[in-house]
Amino acid sequence: MWAVWFHMYLAYIDESGSKGAVGSGGSKSFTLGCVLVRATQWAVAFDGVIGYRRFLKKQFGVPVRVEVKANYLLQNGGPFRPLALSESARFAIYRGFLRLQAKLELRAFAIVINKQKLVPDRDPHETAWDFLLQRLERLSTKQDTQILLIHDEGDTLAVRALARLSRRAGIAGSTFGSGFLKRPFRGLIDDPVSRDSQQSYFLQLSDLNAYAAFRRIFPPPARAVQIVPETMWDELGTARLAEVNQRSGGPSPGIVAWPK
Repeated sequence: MWAVWFHMYLAYIDESGSKGAVGSGGSKSFTLGCVLVRATQWAVAFDGVIGYRRFLKKQFGVPVRVEVKANYLLQNGGPFRPLALSESARFAIYRGFLRLQAKLELRAFAIVINKQKLVPDRDPHETAWDFLLQRLERLSTKQDTQILLIHDEGDTLAVRALARLSRRAGIAGSTFGSGFLKRPFRGLIDDPVSRDSQQSYFLQLSDLNAYAAFRRIFPPPARAVQIVPETMWDELGTARLAEVNQRSGGPSPGIVAWPK
């Protein structure tokens, strides 16, 4: 029993972009960001995030308990509106959150689905979750770990169904050849847990990572100060889980971009 708890990850997952068709006003992509925290390191990591939040309170006046989302930093919205922070300050805050993750020994990766290239009958939400569960299954199997999924509220039933299917009859494309491999996700613990991201610092990190991954694939328009430049994802440094796209390649470690 004790060995099981030692070999366990908490996987925090949040999304960026919409599921709707691009032609109907939906976003160009749908992205899932995942932050992995070892169960034995959770308390230390949590204290580290609290420490950074206290620094932001002292340096920029950002309350410790308010939710930090990519959209708030981009638009100076939500709890950031009354602070009227400059674009340079919001860039520094965003970059600090990404740099923090390597310091806390977190691991991160993202799935970026290019909806413009996706065949019409493919659901970007389901496709992204399929890829994410495949990568987590490989991590769990190779490291002999167990994983508990914690995701932002919304699509709870759909995520639960996908996770149960992955546990029972996970299917992954073969690296060599055009066939498929049956890889049930045996290390997946129970059903995914739905949480309000406002109550989870780690889900907020996943949201920031997801948008940074999106911008790594879809660079932002030119402007004097980029709050989230194309290179923001790379600020994660050693936190990036390079194994997820070592074989498939891509613009940066830790990002699975599909279709190519």
